[in-house]
Amino acid sequence: MYRVCFVCTGNICRSPMAEAVFRAHVREAGLDGLVEISSAGTGSWHLGDAADPRTTAVLDAAGYPLRHTARVFDPDWFDRNDLVVALDEGHAAELRSMARNTAEAAKVRLLRSYDPDADPDELSVPDPYYGGSRGFAECLALVEAAVPGLLSEVGAALEAREVG
Repeated sequence: MYRVCFVCTGNICRSPMAEAVFRAHVREAGLDGLVEISSAGTGSWHLGDAADPRTTAVLDAAGYPLRHTARVFDPDWFDRNDLVVALDEGHAAELRSMARNTAEAAKVRLLRSYDPDADPDELSVPDPYYGGSRGFAECLALVEAAVPGLLSEVGAALEAREVG
């Protein structure tokens, strides 16, 4: 099993969106039973809450199902995840500071780093929380642009495990 955890601030907007989109792509690729996908936040503000209604609305409109309860990333989870995918630079820095060693820190990646068309100086997915529905649609577009690259890396890692 290959495990991927997406992380944003409160785990109600960006990371559950990335989780839902990636889960759909994993299913379409026939890797459903081989990849476990989750999400979490760096803070506990929304612990136990459902996804933001605007997240749910934009995902529903695009055909991505989501059942979600917000939770907080625990440093012990580095042990059980192969990749910890941060939605912005601040999350990546915070996650790396939680890592207990360089191997754990190396598991932290920025989602947009998987988008070949992303500006290397602009790899954060902007937080749509304080804006309107347009921000959520833009967030979804950025997530959708990066997910194929992430799926390619995960597929290659699964193949390498089979061979190894």
